[in-house]
Amino acid sequence: MISCQDLPVLVLIPVRNEAETIAAVIQALQSYGLTQIRVVDNGSTDGSGAIAEQAGAEVVTEPIPGYGQSCWRGLQHLPAQVEWILFCDGDGSDDLSQLPLFLATAAEYDLILGNRRATAAGRAVLTPAQNFGSQLAGFLIQLGWGQSYRDLGPLRLIRRSALEQFEMQDRGFGWTVEMQVRAVEAGLRICELPVGYRPRQGGRSKISGTLVGSLQAGLVILSTLAVLYAQKLRRLCCTRSLGLGLSSLLLLAGCLWLMPAGNFQQTEMMPQFWLGVSLLGLGFACSWGVRAISASWFWAVVLISRLLLLPMYPGDDVWRYLWEGYLQTLGFSPYELAPNAPELAAYRTDWWPLINHPDVTSIYPPVAQLGFWMLASITPSVLVFKLAFVGVDLLICWLLSRRFGYAATLLYAWNPLVIYSFAGAAHYDSWFLLPIVVAWLMFDSAIQPQSSQPQSSQRSWSMTPLMSKLTSAGWIGLSIAIKWMSLPLLGFVIWQTLKQTLRQPVLKYPRFRYAQIKSVGWVMLCGSLPLLLAAVPFCQGGACTLVPTGSVFVSHGRSAELIPYGVSLIWQPARWENWLYAIPLGLVIGWLLLRTKYFLVFTEWYFFALLILSPIVHAWYFTWLIPFGVASRNWGTRLVSLSAFIYFVLPHRQALGNRDWLLLPLERGILWAPLLLGWLWMVIQPMLRSSSGTIQEVEPQ
Repeated sequence: MISCQDLPVLVLIPVRNEAETIAAVIQALQSYGLTQIRVVDNGSTDGSGAIAEQAGAEVVTEPIPGYGQSCWRGLQHLPAQVEWILFCDGDGSDDLSQLPLFLATAAEYDLILGNRRATAAGRAVLTPAQNFGSQLAGFLIQLGWGQSYRDLGPLRLIRRSALEQFEMQDRGFGWTVEMQVRAVEAGLRICELPVGYRPRQGGRSKISGTLVGSLQAGLVILSTLAVLYAQKLRRLCCTRSLGLGLSSLLLLAGCLWLMPAGNFQQTEMMPQFWLGVSLLGLGFACSWGVRAISASWFWAVVLISRLLLLPMYPGDDVWRYLWEGYLQTLGFSPYELAPNAPELAAYRTDWWPLINHPDVTSIYPPVAQLGFWMLASITPSVLVFKLAFVGVDLLICWLLSRRFGYAATLLYAWNPLVIYSFAGAAHYDSWFLLPIVVAWLMFDSAIQPQSSQPQSSQRSWSMTPLMSKLTSAGWIGLSIAIKWMSLPLLGFVIWQTLKQTLRQPVLKYPRFRYAQIKSVGWVMLCGSLPLLLAAVPFCQGGACTLVPTGSVFVSHGRSAELIPYGVSLIWQPARWENWLYAIPLGLVIGWLLLRTKYFLVFTEWYFFALLILSPIVHAWYFTWLIPFGVASRNWGTRLVSLSAFIYFVLPHRQALGNRDWLLLPLERGILWAPLLLGWLWMVIQPMLRSSSGTIQEVEPQ
């Protein structure tokens, strides 16, 4: 039998305010011949560290709160002769009487775990939350890794060489469950031994002592298992060579399969549409694990995927683009005459019947109209319009890859919703996104530390803060003149300029103060100029109606909405009053203006709020979030890129004769739940890992 003297063991005890118990725990360990005891004082305010040192333990301090953080700190600078690490708690709850059996078993195993649930006394002391949590975690580990664990207890003995190869990542309550999963993945020899468990002998539990603590620990354990399982899947299918090849193959196969299935009037093609979307989604999911990719491979898939969808039958919006561009070449204004106006009957084309909402004048701002006119002047062809939309889409890919690298940009460039929306369905939203992306990169680069930016980005975007705001405002103004939705982004830039002006000291000479305030006016002018200039050709004879305010669709229409749908179930009159949702959106915008300083954070949250509050939502609207997901790595954006395709049951059902344009409750859940859950995860993740439990605005990378 191996004794404590024969086995080079270091005992690691994380403590925080365990002054009442730590000395007794150390003495109990010493009574079994364990003399190398390291206590990690994790911010104690009761002198726990000093008491442990007096009892004969080595004490190291770790100011950052967290069980895993304390364990990680204790593993730094281990003595060379140490071969085993014994973890135990400092509150006196671990029954150490089984330590001789642990040490005797060490020759046959690499990880020895204390199973508190194997003894009646242990089960009796464990709280219901602890019992349920251990059972649930054990079930999930069995499901995902094939290893049956009975407990997640803190008392455990592990071979040092095995632990060091794990490269443990969790710094919170998920440390123990991560260790047990890593042990399975590493093929360690594992056993669980029955151990007793006592009520803590003093102090207050940081986990199971309160309902909030128990819930927080449970969330961390579940989220840790989710992350570990995602990493497992990534390793299985997303190594650099296999993952890239599989992802590329699935994406291109999906495009090939999807291309003939664009016309929803051909209802027999819907199964092929779903299969193509599924292949695209699988390819996209495999790309999530890619950590490095060459420029040639990146651009090859980007270009080929879009070229494959160019022949695809487009969405019905493009027929309005073509008509309004064609109308301008004839000298008519799309703001004055709806497509079904009698004056235009003589000019109707073969594709005129495909125009949606033919009784409504144009809703597209003037720069978009000028773009339609230029393309129609070449030829009113779907292919010409698609090439224009895809060309701008490729510019977005280039900008993002230059700033964030090729691997990160896969979230946009290989995104099935982006590829389908611009190259396949021919939606013009890439025009809307490009100036916003340029404004974002310019604005945030001026307030980020230079050291946090790539060298190429520093060279490209280096400018004074005021010049950055002026230029960003100009680009946002261009976006507003393409699609009205970016108007609050200009408000953000104006507000940031005003705040900067107000923070500056009051100058002695009034003309200097006037110059400071004047900068706000210049920003407003730069943001307004694109719309004002582009509106001139459409504002003749004192009339300048650029928005069809009388449109029934704009004021009462509904499409795949989230919050308006829920409100209408409770309050029926809200079903027909779209203007109501401008009120909560305005409140959200005001809150964001007060709380954010980064363009990325403001824009991403604004678009999220806009989408969930909007009464009219189409699948391609979710592309507005995707460029910003490249920087934020938002899981909601990632997942909705797949779930948004459920929207296309609507045109399919319409082709079958059902014209109510309503998603079923299950379909609505499939569309929105991934976005909401992913967004919730991105919000609570920093809270779970933060000692204060508050959300901090994260500096964009």
